[in-house]
Amino acid sequence: MKHGKKYRESLKKFDSAKTYDVQKACELVKELKFAKFDETVELHVNLKLGKSHTVRDTLVFPHQFKGEKKVLVFCKEDRIKEALDAGAAFAGADEYVEKVKGGWLDFDIAVATPDMMKDVGRLGMVLGRKGLMPNPKTGTVTNDIAAAINELKKGRVEYRADKTGVVHISVGKVSMDAAKIAENAQALMAEIARKKPSDAKADYVQSVSISSTMGPGVWVNYSEGE
Repeated sequence: MKHGKKYRESLKKFDSAKTYDVQKACELVKELKFAKFDETVELHVNLKLGKSHTVRDTLVFPHQFKGEKKVLVFCKEDRIKEALDAGAAFAGADEYVEKVKGGWLDFDIAVATPDMMKDVGRLGMVLGRKGLMPNPKTGTVTNDIAAAINELKKGRVEYRADKTGVVHISVGKVSMDAAKIAENAQALMAEIARKKPSDAKADYVQSVSISSTMGPGVWVNYSEGE
């Protein structure tokens, strides 16, 4: 990939082959920013996954940085008011199943009650592709609608490893204090380590890097057990 002049200039400001502790890496990401907008800071964790391993879960970061999320709740008619009162932007059954089937995706997170999953499951081609399919593992298939929405409003986010075993997730904005970005990054790394499969190898975490939307990646010094 060919990078622009500003990107190449930022590479000269640090040793791109060196690994840094989380705090220093976050400070560097802030120093290396060059875009005019408030770039997102992204953490990339490369995992060594076996064929039977899947990594998908949720966490609430210590420091929030995203705006209000629009939640869609798939539920029967008798629970629509409950969902809306709890803070859902949209709630309903067949109407929203049909809207999503037609390509409507004007929401950030989908929650479903268990009795709706037979219908919602048919939306896999639409929701699955966007990472929006409700899932019991992430607390988005539940009968406790209010509790789920409350957690999501607090900033609960989902993380997952892609097909190559890498978790890509936003952990802050470059306008944030470096210490707060670092705490969010550490929270994710601790959660990934805590959920390590029992049969995973010792070198489960292969590498960790952090970058802004437009900037170069900075390698993070990580050792298991931290």
